[in-house]
Amino acid sequence: MKTDFSRVMDALPGLVWTMNADDGIDYVNNRWLEYTGRTLERLRQEGLESVIHPADIAMFQSAFRSAHEAAGQGEIEVRLQRTDGEYRWFLLRFAPMDDGENRWCGIASFADEARSDTIHGSASEQRLRRFIKNIPVHMVFLDPRCEVEYVNDHGFAYYGQSFEDLTKWRTTQVVHPDDIGPGLQMLGEMLAGGPPYVNQGRLLGKDGLYRWFQSIIVPSTDAAGNVVRYVSIRNDIDDLKKAEHLLTGEVELLRMVAQGRALGEVLDTLCKVVEEISPGSICSVLGVDSDALCFWPGAGPSLPDSYNRLFDGKAIDPGYGPCSLAAISNTPIITSNPLTDQRWAGSSWPPLMESIGFRSCWSTPISSSAGQVIGVFALYKQKAAGPTSLEQRLVDRFVNIASLAIERTQADAALKQTSEDLQRTNRFLVETQRLTLTASFTWDVERNEHIWSEENYRIFEFDPASDITLERILAAVHPDDLPEVERLLTEAAGGDDFELAFRLVPASGKMKYAHVVGRRIDHVTDRPIFMGAIQDITARKLTEEALDHARSELTRLARVSTLGALTASIAHEVSQPLSGIITNSSACLRLLAADPPDIDKARATAERTIRDGNRASEVIKRLRAMFAADPYRFEPVDLHDAVREVLALCNTEIRSGGAILRHDFMPGTPLVMGDRVQIQQVVLNLILNALDAMREVNDRSRSLFLSTTETEHNGVRLAVRDSGIGLDDQGADKLFDAFYTTKPHGMGVGLAISRSIVENHGGRLTAARNDGHGATFAFAMPIHERGLERERNVVTIN
Repeated sequence: MKTDFSRVMDALPGLVWTMNADDGIDYVNNRWLEYTGRTLERLRQEGLESVIHPADIAMFQSAFRSAHEAAGQGEIEVRLQRTDGEYRWFLLRFAPMDDGENRWCGIASFADEARSDTIHGSASEQRLRRFIKNIPVHMVFLDPRCEVEYVNDHGFAYYGQSFEDLTKWRTTQVVHPDDIGPGLQMLGEMLAGGPPYVNQGRLLGKDGLYRWFQSIIVPSTDAAGNVVRYVSIRNDIDDLKKAEHLLTGEVELLRMVAQGRALGEVLDTLCKVVEEISPGSICSVLGVDSDALCFWPGAGPSLPDSYNRLFDGKAIDPGYGPCSLAAISNTPIITSNPLTDQRWAGSSWPPLMESIGFRSCWSTPISSSAGQVIGVFALYKQKAAGPTSLEQRLVDRFVNIASLAIERTQADAALKQTSEDLQRTNRFLVETQRLTLTASFTWDVERNEHIWSEENYRIFEFDPASDITLERILAAVHPDDLPEVERLLTEAAGGDDFELAFRLVPASGKMKYAHVVGRRIDHVTDRPIFMGAIQDITARKLTEEALDHARSELTRLARVSTLGALTASIAHEVSQPLSGIITNSSACLRLLAADPPDIDKARATAERTIRDGNRASEVIKRLRAMFAADPYRFEPVDLHDAVREVLALCNTEIRSGGAILRHDFMPGTPLVMGDRVQIQQVVLNLILNALDAMREVNDRSRSLFLSTTETEHNGVRLAVRDSGIGLDDQGADKLFDAFYTTKPHGMGVGLAISRSIVENHGGRLTAARNDGHGATFAFAMPIHERGLERERNVVTIN
C-alpha cells in the first residue's frame, strides 16, 4: 500500500503525534498545529505538557509512565489548550510503535465532536504503516466504493475474524442487525456528496457480544483533490453508551416511581434496563413477605413463567438456592456454578437451573430504609461466571431503585388503607353526628376562621357552600340570649374554655335550643384556637318541658288522690267554723230582734261570725293551694309551721286510724328555701304512708313520731317514724321507683314524686327500717342562706 504519510495523518479526525526515544515530539499532524497555534519546533522545545491543562499534567505523566513501563497502550482524558487560550477535553490514546526504536504514537480525539478538515503533508510509507498498526483505535481503510481494503491490528484483535469475513460486513452481522440499515443509509449519503460519515453503532466482538462504537469516515484525496480512499476511525464508546443508558434508565425508573406506576411495571422495566446494559444477563426481582416468611414474584420478564410461578408463595429456605440465603443473611450470594456449589448439594434448585440453561446466579438482598430485607434481586447467566465490575455497579444502583419502588408501593398501600379507614371513620362520624344532632367545629378566634362539620350547617340552616363568619352566627342567636353569647365570646378571646345553652332563630323562624362546648387546643400557643361541639337539644328541651308538665300534673293528681283519705278531716275542719257561723248568726238575729235590741252582744256575736268565716276561708285556701296546679314558687318557708298545717288537715285521719301523734321539733324557726305547697305535699304523703303502714297493726300501739334536727351541713332534717309493718329487703330498693307500690289500691307514684320534689329543693329523701317495728322516712333540706343559692339554679316546673 503506497500512500503519503502526512496526507493520511492530516485526514484523521484527531490530533496525531509521534515521539522519539528521548520522549521528544518528532511529528504532529496539521490538526495539532491548527488547534494549539504552536509550531512543531515550539512543541519540541516545550514538550507535550505545554498544551495540557496544569491540573491534568500529573495524571497524564502517570498514565504515560505506566504504559511505558508495561510497554503497552494507554489512554487518559485531559484538557488541551486551544489557540485562543480555551481548554477543551480530549481523549488521548497512545501506544508503542513496533519499529525497534522505542518510538510512540498517539491520537487525541475530541470528547464531543469529530473534525474532518483537509490537511496535507508528507512522510514515508513505512512510517505510516507502523503508526496505523499500533494506533490504539480501530482503523479501517475503504476504497472509493467503501469496500474494506485494510484493518489495523487493533481491529483484528477485537473482531477475531478473518479479513475476508470483515470485507463481508454487510451480511456477516459484524454490525448489529438493528444498526446496519441506518449505517448504510448514511454511507450512501456520504458517497453521494453528502456530509462525512459520523455514526454510532454496535459491532460484534470475538466474545460474541456487541459493543458500541463511534465510527467516523473521512475521505483521503490525492494532489488533484480526488478521493482515493476513505479512512474509518472507530472509537469504543460502549462504556459511555452504557453510562448514558444507565442514566436514562434510572431517570425513567425514578419517574415511574414518582408517578406511582404499578410495582410490576416498574420492576419489569428495571430488569429490562439491566439486561440491555449487561448483555447475556437475565434478571428477576422477588419480593419478601416478612410476616409469612415467603417470596412473592416481583418481576422476571425474560425468565420462563414456570420459574416465576415457582417462587409465588415459596417458603424462604436457606438450603434452597441463593435467593433464600440472601434474604436470610442480608448479604449478596454468588453462585458461579450451582452444580458444583456444596451449599446447594441435595437441593432441587441446581437441577432446575440446569433444566432452563442457567449456569450462574448472583442474588442481592433489597433492603428497606430501615434495613429490613424486602426483596431479592437475582442476576442469572447462561455461563458459569461471577459478576463483572460493571454488573456489580449496575446491581448496586438498581437494587436501591427497586427498594425505593417496593417501599413506595408499600407506603401507597398503607396510605390507601389509612385513607379508606379515615373515610369510613368520617362516614361513621357524619352519621353519628346526624343521629345525635351533634356537630364539631374548630374556631380561630383572632382570624375569625371556622371549620365546620356537615351537621353544623343543618343546625344553623346555613348553605354549606357559604362562608362562615361570627357576624352570621350572632345574627342567628335569639335576642334574649345574645348578651350571654357575647359574654362567651369575650371570655373566649382571652383563651378561656366555654360552655353555654342558648336559643337559635334560624332562617326558617323555628326556634331551636342549642348547647355548645369549646376547649382550647393546647398545642397552639400563639393565639386562642378552640375545638368544640354544638348539639341541637331542641327535642330534648321540649321533652323535658313536657316531662316537667307531666310531673307537675302527676303531683297534683297525687295530691287529689289523697282527697278521699282527708275527707273526714276536711269536713271536720270546715264544719266547725260553719256551725259556729250559723249559731252566731242566729244569736245575732235574736239579739237584734229584742226590744230593745242588745247591740253590744249582737256586735260580739257578729265578730265571732266573722272569726269563724275567716277560719273557714283559711281552710278553703289551704285546700285549694294543696290541690291547685299552680307553678312552683320558691320563697323562705317556716318548716315547722308548714308541718303543723299538714297535721291540722290530717287530724281526723290520724285519730280515725288510732295513731298516737308525737313530735319533737328543734328549737327556733328553721327557714328553708322552697315551695311551701310542694314541701307540704311531701310531708302529707309521708304521714299518710305511715298511717297506712300501721292500719293492720293490732298487737302494739300505733305510734306516729315527727322530729326535726339540724344536720352537720347547715340543713334541717324532718323524720317521720311509724311502728307499722316496716320494710322488706326486696322492696326497700324499689320504694322510690315510679309505679311501684305495696298497697292493694296504690298508684305507686307518691314516693317517686316526693323524692323528685325534695331533690329539686336541693335535698335528699331516704327510707330505713327501725331497730324495732316500723320504718322511718326522712328528708333534709338546706336552710334559708343556702336556699337562696338554690333559688338561683333551680329549674321551675310548670
